[in-house]
Amino acid sequence: MVAKPFWAVLGTYARSGGGPRARGIIRTMAEAANDSGALRIGVIGVGIMGGNHARVLAAIPGVELVGIADPDRSQREFIANALGCKAVESLDELLALGVTAVTIAAPTHLHHNIALACIARGVHVLVEKPIASTVEEGNAIVAAARKAGVTLMVGHVERFNPAVEAIKTALRGQDILSIAITRVGPFPPRMSNVGVVIDLAVHDIDLIQWFTDSQIVEVQPQVRSAVAEREDIALLQFRTASGVLAHINTNWLTPFKARNVTVATRDKYVMGDLLTRQVTECYGFQPDGSYSMRHLSVGHSEPLRSEMIGFINAVKTSSAPPVTGEEGVASLAIATRCLDPSPAATTDRKGPRLAAG
Repeated sequence: MVAKPFWAVLGTYARSGGGPRARGIIRTMAEAANDSGALRIGVIGVGIMGGNHARVLAAIPGVELVGIADPDRSQREFIANALGCKAVESLDELLALGVTAVTIAAPTHLHHNIALACIARGVHVLVEKPIASTVEEGNAIVAAARKAGVTLMVGHVERFNPAVEAIKTALRGQDILSIAITRVGPFPPRMSNVGVVIDLAVHDIDLIQWFTDSQIVEVQPQVRSAVAEREDIALLQFRTASGVLAHINTNWLTPFKARNVTVATRDKYVMGDLLTRQVTECYGFQPDGSYSMRHLSVGHSEPLRSEMIGFINAVKTSSAPPVTGEEGVASLAIATRCLDPSPAATTDRKGPRLAAG
């Protein structure tokens, strides 16, 4: 039997828009969660990323991985057998298991319909980046979650890289002047319906806005398709509303992976390797050109586990998640502008401001 695509197995609920039956299910889910004490979670899409979602969730205390959904029978059964959870084909079947929350790791073009169907059932959602295919779809997800009162988080896992966290800490209280990020590597073995801007650079667009606590207002992109159907080289320049200049160099043409961040402030220069997780800062600059250098302490936690714990805590405490839906839409909006550039915004020319803590 040929496996059905995700859109074919979303179930009747995703097409119907909900109703009285959904309200009854929402109440049942809440009661089940209160009775068991464990947060009942499901994973939608168990390819490479979704399979890791399931693996991590299955090992977190206070969480019950109820089931996984994927149209690929062999893949879902392989993951389910390894983790001891149920495997189903459709979204409706997964929701019928009584999940309180889900993570969505399906292809990007399916995020909108799947997220809306889950939110309408009162289910909390973590959706992998980018939040949706378009800004309009992303805004619709955010609005639906707000109206339903459910937690919505976007999976920008790079924020939880211990090296990134160390850089963020080093920048606390600093006047940031410029940020340069390199994220390059070989062409991915998996087929993708997006290019390097959406697949790779969106990570760093998010980091620039998070490091500076400021929105990007000017975009100067240079993109090119050298060997792929979509862009596989991108040199992107930005200015934030706070005046920080930023640059992203990303491509799928480099024979090895590199993930480097450098940040210049008025008082220090911070360098981070996101793969080796080494962060160094130069400080104490003297008139003769001398300066001091030190390696910063970097943690050893798995980024995806930290991300999942952040989502779980937000659900359990009804607090804001570490990466909000609005932040996910903001990063997608800038990435979209890089692919369809409009005249650079010039509305805010304020000088650099202190980095957020």
